[in-house]
Amino acid sequence: MSKTLIILKPDCLDQKHVGNVFDRFEKAGFEIIGTKMIRLTSELLRAHYAHVASKPFYPEIETFMSSRPVIVVALSGDDVVAKIRDLLGPTDSRKAPKGTIRGDFGTEMMKNVVHASDSDENARIELARFFKPEEIFG
Repeated sequence: MSKTLIILKPDCLDQKHVGNVFDRFEKAGFEIIGTKMIRLTSELLRAHYAHVASKPFYPEIETFMSSRPVIVVALSGDDVVAKIRDLLGPTDSRKAPKGTIRGDFGTEMMKNVVHASDSDENARIELARFFKPEEIFG
């Protein structure tokens, strides 16, 4: 069993899709092994988005992601990172096919409902960034 980090973004909460997204994860066979609602600080966002923090569009990401609390989730399952990314669809919701989470609930590149780790290595890093070891149950 592998693990991954999910962030239910502000648009997911604003549009009241949290239950729908959890339902899809569970129906796909993944186990929720940790969850909490948090407010993302500038420091945490800069660490999480370090790969784009120097880009001119980064302030827009920070403003959006800190606009309200988000829900962070630890999921486990076989090949969870790749399978979750397939379930989500492409990052740009406008290109995501219907039937994927982003295709059904997202509206644009940034407002794409959910962040998911993009590799097993990044999943380990991101889970450690958002959860203490005792907050993950599996």
